[in-house]
Amino acid sequence: MMIVGRLMLSPAMRQAPATLRLLRPSPATKPRSAFVPKSNASTRRFGDKADAPPAAASPSAAIKEGTSSAGKTTATTDAPKTWWNSPELWGRLGAMAGWGMSGAAIYDAMESSPELISLNMTGVLLVYSSLFARWAFVVKPQNLLLAGCHVTNVAAQANQLRRAVEYKKENGKDEEVNDILMKAGATAAAGAACVVAGPMVQSAMVGANLGAVSAVAAAEAGPFTVHFWAPMSKWMISGASFMDLNRPTDQISLAQYTALTFTGLFFSRYALLVAPINYTLCSVNVALFGSSAWHLGRKVKADFIDDAEKPDIL
Repeated sequence: MMIVGRLMLSPAMRQAPATLRLLRPSPATKPRSAFVPKSNASTRRFGDKADAPPAAASPSAAIKEGTSSAGKTTATTDAPKTWWNSPELWGRLGAMAGWGMSGAAIYDAMESSPELISLNMTGVLLVYSSLFARWAFVVKPQNLLLAGCHVTNVAAQANQLRRAVEYKKENGKDEEVNDILMKAGATAAAGAACVVAGPMVQSAMVGANLGAVSAVAAAEAGPFTVHFWAPMSKWMISGASFMDLNRPTDQISLAQYTALTFTGLFFSRYALLVAPINYTLCSVNVALFGSSAWHLGRKVKADFIDDAEKPDIL
């Protein structure tokens, strides 16, 4: 016991508690653990560099990946193109029918008498072709063949209008000519006012947050765009045809109404394949096809069927 007491009181044993206290971790320091979680599969030794973030893909690789993914999306989502859903095909057919209408006006100018010219239809065709020349330029896909056709038709119909006015003046119908010129001037002034004031009115209506009214004003094919007014001008053609359902067949131009009939047929489908889709254009072409086919049928019946059935008078 005396030996144990001496050992406990020796200077070496008195310094032991201080040494042990240095070995205990401080409360602010977390003890190191020799256990490595299984989720951390990679370990690192002292002096190794820290784990770097994964390297970003190079721009060329990103472009290749985006291109390949886009190609896959297109391949899986786009339906195979056929003649029925090809806007280019129907647009060309419509343009060819339009060129037929321009050719009919040129043919009538060379062969037909000016007394057969319908001033109402000629004025409507002037407005119609002016609007459709613009529409064909801005629609997607763009149809330059159709735009060129309508520019030509504007010149041809203006020449027809000139011939009709000169004929009426020569036959003493000055009052009718003045009335036509007044209507033409009023139409031109109203059109110019709409073009100038249209953008300002549209911005005001869209900014007013009027619900459905603002939505219609901001629509891609709404009333402030040529996508709306070009079909509306075609409604005037259909209306003119419907108003003259009993027009004498000797005053019906076979070439003009043949072109109008095919125009209505082709554009009824074409209007559903362009961007933006134009249901107004589709409906008006259905009506145009019906009214023009009616006049064309009467003309064919009168000139080729009824005349053939008449007995020859000796």
